[in-house]
Amino acid sequence: MSVRPLLAAAGFYDFSLGRLGSTTGALVGLAGVVIAWLALARPAGRLGTANGSLGAMVAMAAGLMSMALGALVAATADGGLGTGNGLGGAYVALLVGLIGTALGGLALSRSRRTG
Repeated sequence: MSVRPLLAAAGFYDFSLGRLGSTTGALVGLAGVVIAWLALARPAGRLGTANGSLGAMVAMAAGLMSMALGALVAATADGGLGTGNGLGGAYVALLVGLIGTALGGLALSRSRRTG
């Protein structure tokens, strides 16, 4: 008879709430980066109003939501990296959210300068 340890690492295919939250945060942040990139490339394009500010604001909001989800998962994770709590994904969500927010801010400042 084997005794299972109290704090065991999750399996590779197990999907905990921490992993779900950090994956969602990373995907929202990635969407923010893509929208910000499009707002920078085409400020008068389909994603915004005549000066492209809507796309930049959406990118900034997505980046902030990504950072909030990443911070929430990182603050509530029980173990370290590799334990299946989503801590690695939380760090990725924080980084991608920061990039999306920065690019969205840059796109917003450019759209206001040219508008």
